[in-house]
Amino acid sequence: MTPAASGRLDYRGVILAAVGLAGTTYALIEAPARGAALLVLVIAIGGGLALIAFVLAERRSANPMMPLAIFASRQFSAANAVTFVVYGALSGVFFLLVAFLQISLGYSPLEAGAASLPITALMLLLSTSAGALAQRIGPRIPLTIGPLVAALGLLLMSKIDRGESYLSGVLPAVIIFGLGLTLVVTPVTATVMAAADERHSGIASGINTAVSRLSGLIVVAVLPLVAGLTGKRFYVPAAMDHGFHVAMLTCAALAVAGGVLAWITISSEVLESEPTPGGDLPSGVLHDFSCAVAGPPLRPGREAECHPIVADSAPG
Repeated sequence: MTPAASGRLDYRGVILAAVGLAGTTYALIEAPARGAALLVLVIAIGGGLALIAFVLAERRSANPMMPLAIFASRQFSAANAVTFVVYGALSGVFFLLVAFLQISLGYSPLEAGAASLPITALMLLLSTSAGALAQRIGPRIPLTIGPLVAALGLLLMSKIDRGESYLSGVLPAVIIFGLGLTLVVTPVTATVMAAADERHSGIASGINTAVSRLSGLIVVAVLPLVAGLTGKRFYVPAAMDHGFHVAMLTCAALAVAGGVLAWITISSEVLESEPTPGGDLPSGVLHDFSCAVAGPPLRPGREAECHPIVADSAPG
């Protein structure tokens, strides 16, 4: 528990955030069908103003729901930017792939839903390994390569045509996309948590989740418009064929942008552990600490209970 927490809820922040997100969500959902209708415009403007007021209120609040100081961390902001871009591509895929398989390829709803299960399976099997890899080599490389691999899977999806079987047409693209996604999800979450102050770990996780959901909302609302799948055209097989291919190319571009952004902004050292207590040892020497089996874990101020193990790391 944070010692500085007062126990008072930030009611003003809660209300402004709810109104702002509700207004912008409604506008994004209704705009493709209703265009620049007066009600849509009024609600969109009101939602935008509420979000601006939310930011201003959080800056002045003594106990803010979302402390803006957390964004002072360059790595926290960068990881959330990568999340926004890559999760936008992810949301576009899951939204349109199921519809495309049913409308254009004739899958049943159950078959279309099960078609993406390999992505879930890969996430379950490989997420721990992806996290360990990011801890060992840093998150920059996984967060760069992952979106690029996902983009390759999306390019393969853009080539799927009617008449292709699942095994030869859909499954390879799904597997490659899933492998790329696996390299992103755990490392980006770990980066967000590592970049935030420990007392803000809960809000850091919440912000990252909100960023991913907001990104998905925007992409799902805008992508059909970009792909020409508005109104009844969404249910026309020929229109869905063309629109799905355009949408997957758009999502591939988002994934590539996420990889480039990660390479430019994410540090390889953000997940490095804290230095071992006990002072510096000469260069070329590896050191660790060994405590009695029955003794307590190593904690600050109890280093005297442990004995340094020194080993010369020089070859030979």
